[in-house]
Amino acid sequence: MDAILDQLRTVAAEADDAGRHKVLDAIRKLQLQLETPHDTLSRFSGLQLEITAARIGADLGIFKALEENKQPLSVTTLASKTNAAPLVISRLLRYLASVGMIQEVSQDNFAANAITKTLAQPGYEGGVRHFFDNVGPVLQAFPGFLAETKYQDVSSATNSAFQKAFSTDLPAFVWLPTQPERFAPLQQVMTVQGTTGVPWFSVFPFEKELGDFDGATAFVDVGGGFGHQSLSLLAAFPGLRNKIVLEDLPQTFEQIPFKLDGIEPKPHNFFQPQPVKGARFYYLRNILHDWPDDKCIGILQQLVTAFGPASQIIIDEMVLPDSRVSWEAATIDLTLMASFGSRERTTAQWHALLDAAGLKILRIDTYQARRQDSIIQAIPK
Repeated sequence: MDAILDQLRTVAAEADDAGRHKVLDAIRKLQLQLETPHDTLSRFSGLQLEITAARIGADLGIFKALEENKQPLSVTTLASKTNAAPLVISRLLRYLASVGMIQEVSQDNFAANAITKTLAQPGYEGGVRHFFDNVGPVLQAFPGFLAETKYQDVSSATNSAFQKAFSTDLPAFVWLPTQPERFAPLQQVMTVQGTTGVPWFSVFPFEKELGDFDGATAFVDVGGGFGHQSLSLLAAFPGLRNKIVLEDLPQTFEQIPFKLDGIEPKPHNFFQPQPVKGARFYYLRNILHDWPDDKCIGILQQLVTAFGPASQIIIDEMVLPDSRVSWEAATIDLTLMASFGSRERTTAQWHALLDAAGLKILRIDTYQARRQDSIIQAIPK
């Protein structure tokens, strides 16, 4: 067995991102084939506990403490650092080590491993908090919501498991900004979600499409959060300095932990008239999948009203295949259904949506094959 694992590690280490995911998928498939009914139930029971324990570990600063120290830390030391009872912390550490979040190096002594270092980073810690605090209650409410609605397709931005979970009539992205302790982790995880692999502008001919455009604003990052995509684009194309506008809600800009040098922050709600006129690109990354079709049409039409002669929309989203959707993409799709009454879309659904908004698709470039993350270029019909 150890020889097989060593062989898989060697293959994965030498593979590109797509090859590495093939190894992961093969391991996952093998695990499911080997499971007994008891194993399956044990895996289900562990899913919720794993994110719960990660949330507690983040609260106590365990991952940061282990990552910052080059030497293993004892239960006694970690109990002192966290002000937790030694018995409580020892049981938590034992579990975290058993599921691979930390490493047990000897009795009552623990150290950081690769996953520990990941969870110590603000973006991924934000992900743990977001998935536990925001997504977790929604998924708990999801079965009841579907039963109450008799499993019909009636969900919308104001009628989903999210409203049931949090006892609100507001859409998720209207309610969440009023809850700073929930909104901040969402913004943090957006800085790292989907960041693996090649950047979108490595497959989309950005420089060629920009051409000799000489307007004041070349790129508007609509609903761009902390601006990680704008910063990445500026690093690749320094000539865009002071020609990029980052738009998001005022609450988002209050929480950005760094300076946006060379990028103009502009508070804006994308359901309102677009304030930046005549830009070359209006870029929406993972915006439209958060909203049902009627809301998406409104967002797109607000952009079109600001168009100049050279303007176009570029949409950075999944474009699902008609069959054999990856487990990761299918997971996100069902989570969107529960949280926002929305979905990931197929090629045909994207064409239908943009057509209804008065747009036509010029091209679709896929830059991450596993999830079918793609760039959709669209202009008015």
